[in-house]
Amino acid sequence: MSTLLEQSLAAKKASRHLRTISLEQRNAVLNTFADNLLKDTTIILRENAKDLAEATQLSDAFQDRLRLNEERIQAIAGGIRQVASLDDPLHILLEDRILSSGIHLKKITVPMGVIGVIFESRPNVAADCTALCFKAGSACILKGGKESYRSCKAIVDAMKHALQDAGMDEHVVELAEKPSHEETQAFMEDRANVDLLIPRGGKNLIRTVVDHAKVPVIETGAGVCHVYVDDSADLKMAQEIVINAKCSRPSVCNAMETLLVKDTVAPSFLPSMVQALKEHNVIIHADEEARKISANLLPADETSWSTEYNDLEMNLKIVHSLSEAIDHIETYGTHHSECIVTENLEHVQAFMDGCDSACVYHNASTRFTDGFEFGLGAEIGISTQKLHARGPMGLRELTTYSYHLEGKGETR
Repeated sequence: MSTLLEQSLAAKKASRHLRTISLEQRNAVLNTFADNLLKDTTIILRENAKDLAEATQLSDAFQDRLRLNEERIQAIAGGIRQVASLDDPLHILLEDRILSSGIHLKKITVPMGVIGVIFESRPNVAADCTALCFKAGSACILKGGKESYRSCKAIVDAMKHALQDAGMDEHVVELAEKPSHEETQAFMEDRANVDLLIPRGGKNLIRTVVDHAKVPVIETGAGVCHVYVDDSADLKMAQEIVINAKCSRPSVCNAMETLLVKDTVAPSFLPSMVQALKEHNVIIHADEEARKISANLLPADETSWSTEYNDLEMNLKIVHSLSEAIDHIETYGTHHSECIVTENLEHVQAFMDGCDSACVYHNASTRFTDGFEFGLGAEIGISTQKLHARGPMGLRELTTYSYHLEGKGETR
């Protein structure tokens, strides 16, 4: 068993060679990776079943994030093939000019180097991050939760076999082998070997990484997402959007956690809306005004509004103006994804301008905040910060740049 430091050293060494690998070679490895996942489906599902057998005491939402099936593996493989089909994020010319000295300056996208990804229970993260980092010319060190270790190892093995078949260094992808807390802390401080850290998971995981890392971090994932139903909304459309945003896959970060409803439409909208949610077994925490309209709702308290449930559970609040809805989102949200359902274009613009979130929707479910849906292939995460990357992070967000300067003997 290798230590996390040994894996980081190996990944750093491998990353130097990876910088020189052509687009055609990278794409060929990724397509073989996708082939291997499909070929190894039985092995992956067997290992996933072992992980699930040890997770029976955990929440249904947690088990859903952990669970793989043939359909999900096919989707993962499809995402990898899409990554392979995308344009090369490297060697893109960002600037091209002649300096006053006569030197020719070019600003060009280049790999990050080594990217560490710390995540929780979703095995697909191992595949998505491996594919994106590799296509972007960077080595990847994955540190997943122990609950998904077997599943992730089976996925990473499929990539390592693809690298071996291509005659490349298999250490461009490394899966941490259940490191200790001390090893993980040292990993987050290892600026010599790790160029960037990306945490994927709940806000506690993200906060822990941000607070303890010395390696630069991009915050991703925590999603207290909102849907606001305005007074001019098409209420049938609003109900469909809410059901999709909350119920289609409640365990993911782009699922709605709080529904805000304008007071003037609440009496006509809430009875059928609440009934539809209850038919989907959704638990609703509501403010006092909403509970006067719809009975048998749980009372919401101050902590409810900032809770990311990741389950069939949500909040409901009646607001008295568009500005109150925006204020609520800015107070309790995580700058992830928000939606306004309305036919009032002035309100659309005010909502778009007022919500300081990575993705702001008009008349569409927040569930579309996804790298695959944005045409980025798989995603490495949803960035909720503002520097370097924001929203679904695809290939371009995993590169940095270098100034290449061509002279003719100029001196200063």
